[in-house]
Amino acid sequence: MLRLTDGEFLEFVKYMRNNYGIDLSKKRILIEGRLSNAIDKRGMSSFSQYLESVKSNSKEEITMLVNKLTTNYTYFYREESHFEYLREVILPREEKENKSKLLNIWSAGCSSGEEPYTIAMVLDDFFKIGINQWKIHINATDISEKVLSKAREGIYSQESIKKLPDSYKKRYFKKIKPDEYEVIPEIKKYIIFKEFNLMDNIIEKNKYDVVFLRNVMIYFNNEIKGHIVDKIYDATKPSGHLMIGHAEALQRDKSKYIYIKPAIYKKE
Repeated sequence: MLRLTDGEFLEFVKYMRNNYGIDLSKKRILIEGRLSNAIDKRGMSSFSQYLESVKSNSKEEITMLVNKLTTNYTYFYREESHFEYLREVILPREEKENKSKLLNIWSAGCSSGEEPYTIAMVLDDFFKIGINQWKIHINATDISEKVLSKAREGIYSQESIKKLPDSYKKRYFKKIKPDEYEVIPEIKKYIIFKEFNLMDNIIEKNKYDVVFLRNVMIYFNNEIKGHIVDKIYDATKPSGHLMIGHAEALQRDKSKYIYIKPAIYKKE
């Protein structure tokens, strides 16, 4: 296996931080393990040679690098307390107070789609037939085109959907193989999947009622994390909510969001 020199390691850390905000300063072994085989297959002899090919703005190489160095592990109904809060607190308020009937939700770092599809199912289950009166927009983004391609297909294993309520499995999936289930079109239609780097400016016509930024900030240092959260705050409607992973936390003395309960915040 190829080994990183100290200089190459620092170059990789700098490149990923400056371009994607991802902090790999403690991930030397991860970089070596995930990239050495790919570099060897390309007939390259060093990490520096590979990094130069990335810097030449080869879209294929950049995509491969991001795919390799970001972990995409998720499943349906993960951290279910967020979906319970959405169903029991946020949606009843929206049903009562939202006169425009426009609901704008962002799943940031959506990976292979389990999170935004779960959100869409919760909305469909809550509003039932009345959902046709609403304009539902779920924006699902990730920096990895590879996982977004899987998300758009909407095909998952039985293991991936096992935590969903049985009623959701029956209503929102079509079994296509013994261990493959596809999300039905009626749920897919609410979601737009697109590539997005959280380091970029957030440009949206309508601000968000809810933002799911779960298990994404673990990749960022405090400075970049604060910068990203500030941008998301500005893109959130007054009284809108931010959901983060339960292993994450905002710096309450610096964040503009109000703490509601573990991993749930609100904009005044």
